[in-house]
Amino acid sequence: MFGGLVVLMPVIVFFLVVRWLYRVLTDVIYPLTSFLVEKTALQQLLADVLVIASILSICFLIGVFVKTHMGNLIFRGVENATLRYAPGYSMIKETVMMLFGRSKSPFSAVALVRPFSSETMMTAFITDEHPDGSFTVFIPTAPNPTSGNIYHLPGERVHVVDVPVDEALRTILSCGIGSTNMIVKTGELRNKKPDMIG
Repeated sequence: MFGGLVVLMPVIVFFLVVRWLYRVLTDVIYPLTSFLVEKTALQQLLADVLVIASILSICFLIGVFVKTHMGNLIFRGVENATLRYAPGYSMIKETVMMLFGRSKSPFSAVALVRPFSSETMMTAFITDEHPDGSFTVFIPTAPNPTSGNIYHLPGERVHVVDVPVDEALRTILSCGIGSTNMIVKTGELRNKKPDMIG
């Protein structure tokens, strides 16, 4: 019985997540689908599929247009005139661009840090390194990596991990899921340099 549950639970959870995402998406596009259902003889499911396909097509066309010289100029003009003044827009844009690999991360490295006098370690991004060996790090809050706290820590409390920044960002977005690689890398560092982990 337990063997069957182990096999079936990931599949069930996957379909539950897909169903939840579908419901969230259909709630967002409901005004459009209800308009189609009222004005045509389409069924609700077919209207949902049609609207989603239309949105994806529009996204594709916008992407193609922005890649052209004129499209890029128009987008930059609109962004510089209005969007860049919106609170949090720049940070959200940088996060999205990093997640899709379209932008260089402003963080120099990933680290596990101990900001307090305990064995608790937190995922952090190194933003600056100082001549005295100390670091300035940004510790994001899950699942929103655009908010968090900045700490200035001595070098012995900062343990740099050889993990890509985008991979660490994904663990923040998923509330820690997929952090095994960082823990393994920290264990390798502990075995190689025991004096660096206090």
